[in-house]
Amino acid sequence: MTRFEDELKNNNFVCSACTKCQHLVWPPSEFCNSCFGDVVWRPVSKNAKLVEVSGKDGKNFCIAEFEGNVRVFGTLLDSSHPSPGQDLILEYCSYDGTPKFVFKTC
Repeated sequence: MTRFEDELKNNNFVCSACTKCQHLVWPPSEFCNSCFGDVVWRPVSKNAKLVEVSGKDGKNFCIAEFEGNVRVFGTLLDSSHPSPGQDLILEYCSYDGTPKFVFKTC
């Protein structure tokens, strides 16, 4: 189990950040994928932007972007008609073999 997965299990969304070039490393890694520098783990903002949304069987799914760099696939709780660019809040995250992200619109 990785640090990323362990934190998700506790409803904490974290990512690695380079101590050398300040790059937010995505996907998370034990080294920077830009300059190969050392990283520290830090929380990712709960605020996101909706990149894409689609629905099936009454459920909305989305791609959300955090901090201009990190994109994840998740479920959107709202039944309204969200549009790309809309602000989202990460309601919770978890890990059960795959990462799970659940959002609501602002």
